[in-house]
Amino acid sequence: MSERRDALLTLDDVGYRYPGNERFVFEGLDFSIGAGEFVALVGGSGVGKSTVLRCVAGLIEPATGHIETPPRTGKGSRPSAVVFQDTRLLPWRRIRANVGYGLSGLGLSRGERDARIDEVLDLIGMADLGKRWPHEISGGQAQRVGLARALAVRPQILLMDEPFSAVDALTRTRLQDELLAIWQRLNMAVLFVTHDIAEAAYLAERVCVMRGTPARVVFDERVPSPYPRQRDDADLNAFAQRVADAL
Repeated sequence: MSERRDALLTLDDVGYRYPGNERFVFEGLDFSIGAGEFVALVGGSGVGKSTVLRCVAGLIEPATGHIETPPRTGKGSRPSAVVFQDTRLLPWRRIRANVGYGLSGLGLSRGERDARIDEVLDLIGMADLGKRWPHEISGGQAQRVGLARALAVRPQILLMDEPFSAVDALTRTRLQDELLAIWQRLNMAVLFVTHDIAEAAYLAERVCVMRGTPARVVFDERVPSPYPRQRDDADLNAFAQRVADAL
C-alpha cells in the first residue's frame, strides 16, 4: 500500500444495498483520501461507483460501516461539493446565479458572494459569460459552470461523478487539463468517479478499482508518472493496463 497523507476522508467497512433489497451493491469498502490528494475510483457498470460518491456526499446513507468526512472549517465554505455528469443548471437562472446557488446559508455578505462568483468564473475562463442563460452556452461551458458552482463553496474535497463523459473527446481533453490546473492551484482533495481507465490514470495520484458482486476495492495504487503528464507516456500507459487487468 502506498504512503498516505493525513486522512481527510475515510471509509471504514462501508456497504450499501438499495431499500427493500437484501443484496449488497458493495460492501467492506476501506480506503481514505488525504488532504489535497486526487483519487480516481474506477469500475464497471453496476458496481456502485456513483453510489459511493453519493454516500460520501451525504445524499444517501450507507447500510453498514462509517464514513468520516471533513468538518466544516468556518464561514463561507462547505466540507464537500459535488460535480455531476449532468450539470443540473437551473434554466431560469443566469450563469452567475447558478454559480452562486450553493453560497446561500454560508454567512457571506452580498459583496462577498459577488466576489466569490467573480473569482471562480475567472478561474474557469468564463468571466465574461456570467449574464448568459444556460441554453446559450455549450456543453463544455456548462460543465465548467458546474465545476465553478462547486468551487464557489471552497470545499475541502471535490466529489466528481463522471463529469466529462457527456462531452466530445476534444472538449474532454481540455476539461481534464483545466481540472488538473485548478486542483494544483487550489490544493483541494478530489474523489473522481469514472469508467474511463485512461482518464483515471492521466488525472489521479491514486487509482482505486471496484469489482465483484458485491463490489469491493480490489486495487489501490499510486500512479507512477509525475506531473505534468504526457498522454502517450509509456509508464502511464503501462499503469493503465494494470488497472484494466484489475477490472
